[in-house]
Amino acid sequence: MPEGDTVWLVARHLDDALGRDVLTRTDFRVPALATTDLAGRTVLGVVPRGKHLLVRVEGGLTLHSRLRMDGAWHLHRPGQRWTGGPDHEVRVVLSTESWDAIGYRLPVLELVETAREDVVVGHLGPDLLDPAFDRDEALRRLMRAPGREIGPALLDQSNLAGIGNIYTAESLFLQRVWPWTPVVDVADLGGLVDRARRLLDANKGHASQSTTGDPRRGHEHWVHRRGGRPCLRCGARIATATQGEPPYDRVTWWCPSCQPQRLPEARPPARRTTRRA
Repeated sequence: MPEGDTVWLVARHLDDALGRDVLTRTDFRVPALATTDLAGRTVLGVVPRGKHLLVRVEGGLTLHSRLRMDGAWHLHRPGQRWTGGPDHEVRVVLSTESWDAIGYRLPVLELVETAREDVVVGHLGPDLLDPAFDRDEALRRLMRAPGREIGPALLDQSNLAGIGNIYTAESLFLQRVWPWTPVVDVADLGGLVDRARRLLDANKGHASQSTTGDPRRGHEHWVHRRGGRPCLRCGARIATATQGEPPYDRVTWWCPSCQPQRLPEARPPARRTTRRA
């Protein structure tokens, strides 16, 4: 599932292409919007909100979409062949004189009043890539459940918007925090949030993601998807296990040496394995 930095980059590309231009054609291929026509309206801007995309158009309307696992937006010049997938996977086409923006396999696509965007994104916590990020509010939200494991707490978008599996695992590694540590027992919770924000910000302008500073294949991340391989810092085998409850149950990765379990009474993670992931 794309993380906040990926969605931020998609929003920037869409805004560069469509922003402040007039829509010459719109084609919605989802039943709820089949009769909608936004042609003649100016695109006021495209903004990210965590993992959500908001296309704001003249007349007080916002097109809300989410990529989730398979969704994508592709940009093509008028007349170019579309390359994002077969036609039956197209969910929306937004065209200006200069660009065609095609949304493929979008699991969420809806039109809301701009003044009521909170209906679709109001549940989100502070956005880690928002220049006005409210750190104190993020910490307050995390501490609402002090006994919750820090891994799922970071993935909960009502606490922090935009962080996913990659940056959760990598931030915890860099802060030397065991993923099952209760929120209240994280020694520097503010530092952990700051770390996640820095990692997202450092990667938001790039199509590929690296948290190590090394873009070589297999070296981009410290622990993410490196189960069974040696830790790049200490050489210990990276462990992996499923953590959390739906909808925040995810595979997580950690180094047992760099991120030791510091609470003897804590229950060990279920289905722990060191198999290569």
